[in-house]
Amino acid sequence: MIKANNGQLSFSGFVTVKGARENNLKNISLQIPRDTLVVFTGVSGSGKSSLAFGTLYAEAQRRYLESVSPYARRLFNQMSIPEVDEIEGLPPAIALQQQRGGGSTRSSVGSVTTLSNLLRMLYSRAGDYPQGQQIIYAEGFSPNTPEGACPECHGLGRIYEVTEASMVPNPNLTIREQAIAAWPKAWQGQNLRDILITMGFDVDKPWKELPKKDRDWILFTEDQPVVPVYPRSSIAEVQRAIKNKVQPDYMGTFTGAKRYVLRTFANSPSQLMKKRVKQFMLSSECPVCHGKRLKQAALSVKFDDLDITELSHLPLAELLRLFKKHSSKYSTGKKENIEKFVVRQRIADDIIARIDLMVDLGLGYLSLDRNTPSLSPGELQRLRLATQIRSNLFGVVYVLDEPSAGLHPADTAALLRALDKLKASGNSIFVVEHELDVIRHADWIVDVGPGAGQHGGEILYSGEAAGLVHVKNSLTSAYVFGNRRHQYAKPRTPKGWLKLANVTRNNLNALDVSFPIGVFTSVTGVSGSGKSSLVSQVLVELMTEQLGQKSITSNEEDLSDLEETVIKTLGGQITEGKQYIKRLVQVDQKPIGRTPRSNLATYTGLFDPIRKLFANTAEAKKRKYDAGRFSFNVAKGRCPHCEGEGFVMVELL
Repeated sequence: MIKANNGQLSFSGFVTVKGARENNLKNISLQIPRDTLVVFTGVSGSGKSSLAFGTLYAEAQRRYLESVSPYARRLFNQMSIPEVDEIEGLPPAIALQQQRGGGSTRSSVGSVTTLSNLLRMLYSRAGDYPQGQQIIYAEGFSPNTPEGACPECHGLGRIYEVTEASMVPNPNLTIREQAIAAWPKAWQGQNLRDILITMGFDVDKPWKELPKKDRDWILFTEDQPVVPVYPRSSIAEVQRAIKNKVQPDYMGTFTGAKRYVLRTFANSPSQLMKKRVKQFMLSSECPVCHGKRLKQAALSVKFDDLDITELSHLPLAELLRLFKKHSSKYSTGKKENIEKFVVRQRIADDIIARIDLMVDLGLGYLSLDRNTPSLSPGELQRLRLATQIRSNLFGVVYVLDEPSAGLHPADTAALLRALDKLKASGNSIFVVEHELDVIRHADWIVDVGPGAGQHGGEILYSGEAAGLVHVKNSLTSAYVFGNRRHQYAKPRTPKGWLKLANVTRNNLNALDVSFPIGVFTSVTGVSGSGKSSLVSQVLVELMTEQLGQKSITSNEEDLSDLEETVIKTLGGQITEGKQYIKRLVQVDQKPIGRTPRSNLATYTGLFDPIRKLFANTAEAKKRKYDAGRFSFNVAKGRCPHCEGEGFVMVELL
């Protein structure tokens, strides 16, 4: 893209779209210039993402996957083939979408950005080793490898125990009264109690009065004896039945409570089951590595007097200052170990170049050991954006989904500089965006609308940014060029105040704060200032404790493994105004639904009356169908071929 003498832009080529019908797009055709910053605008639901992601990126991915082997193709999360007649001039594409950090809590800022790999190389090749200690390879500085993981906690940083107190919270109850809370409910729990009766244990004596030897065997044995079961029978009746060789109802296999808890957590496909048994597992800091997750040999290696976990815990902005001391611009060599000096310089220069981009994008408050599930979608997308800039690719289309989301207006300029760097490298930037500053910065605007859903899906405008002002039926134009402004409501008077004192968590230190009651309150600040710590964490914790509700933290939802980052509120109490609050409802950015089958109707419960309606029809009653037969979430209702997904993946091998 160059600017001609007449002031107009001259483009090197175009992506031509003909007959796009993905989702609500109405058979649209348009040309989009390459090697420019193109912003797709329009109201929510107008069809912007259907065009940018569902059509352009999906087609670019399809073309790429056709070039790889069928075996490699199945390793990709493939999008559906877009509904479009033809797309010409489309380069390879990379999507940076809005999504929460998923997967294991072992995934971190360092692993996403590959900075952790550089740190491991730095410590292995240029770290300060204790006298006589052998050089460790880079794998020895990773808690995710056998070479580096602490042998006590297996690289988790915490150890987990299942104790008698955790599994039997009320020792005054009998086994029949479900004293062993860790055991399953319903039939399976009754089955285990019936097995104990067959084995001669007294299930009607209070737990605390049973011999310790019996209590320990019931809870901790690894044995799995198989015995005859006579449900609803006393010990005497069972013994008499066995003596008389009465046929049992079935043969039951006993499982100790601890074994049941650990196996269920490790193997159950049900997140609810995992969540239930996790409450009986007690965690504490590993006494060997003290939460650092590595072997002592790795922790004894230092760089700038810090071990690798201490360095990874520093904010990126502070890490940048530390490595500048070792860069080729500032440091001086030591003749006695020139090889180590050169390695330090080269790795430091690479780390500085990478971190500098992240700090410029407003992410200087993050640390390398921050796990990705705790990142907002905007933070994760900007991390990936910084990584892509450093990759120095060219001739690529980058498709971004609202990169300004969660970004303070003060940091928007840095985001635009980052996008300009990608464009200057010879790439095309396609951005779906609502932020006015980003829209005004565009070289080319594609405005989709005019409304949402069936009222959208049309191209209102596709051209240079200045030309949008002439499009009268575009809501985007009205806001970008100042013809329509927000109408602000008259401020209301609070009916009281909710006051918190001495709040201490993350970067909040002995903070006193007051929230007005009965009004709309917005908590603002630059990224990383402590807004979420104050409102989403401290305020929620204090209020749920006051109301007797249970707070759902992000870690409780992540049950992929045992590891979790323990961040505690170290101080804070409600000093005034708690009488005004009767209930607290948490609304966050977590995805609604756990499976691909989840949709708006299942999440809101709308399908429940619809299923009942079908179950009450004459034909359903004739076939003895209940509401479950009309659900794709249960075995008796869903299609057995696709298991309720609605589609199947066929491997062409």
